[in-house]
Amino acid sequence: MGLFSFKREERILKKKEFISLKLHGKRYYTKNFVVIIRENRGGITRLGITVSKRIGNSVKRNRIKRLIREFFRLNKQQIPKGYDLIITALKGNNTFDFFKVQEELGNLLLKNDGPFF
Repeated sequence: MGLFSFKREERILKKKEFISLKLHGKRYYTKNFVVIIRENRGGITRLGITVSKRIGNSVKRNRIKRLIREFFRLNKQQIPKGYDLIITALKGNNTFDFFKVQEELGNLLLKNDGPFF
């Protein structure tokens, strides 16, 4: 069960950490997301999610956050350890589903010439 969980220590929760990562991280863009990546000193990969109010109401924003968390939870074993990630959803096509998120973020984060390789 622990293999596919999303533990508290795998989350970026503090505002200070978000600001630091946004200032010093490397940015990668897809059609609907901005991914900011930076190495951390710990041995785990952590995820932070931001979704602007411009995306839509709270139902839409929370759905997007759930989809991103699910992508990370299922694919964290393929992402190298020791990185902090912030995934920001961009305003655009609001028809997000898991396969679209999987395709976009998977093409960026899991490919052999991606930001970790």
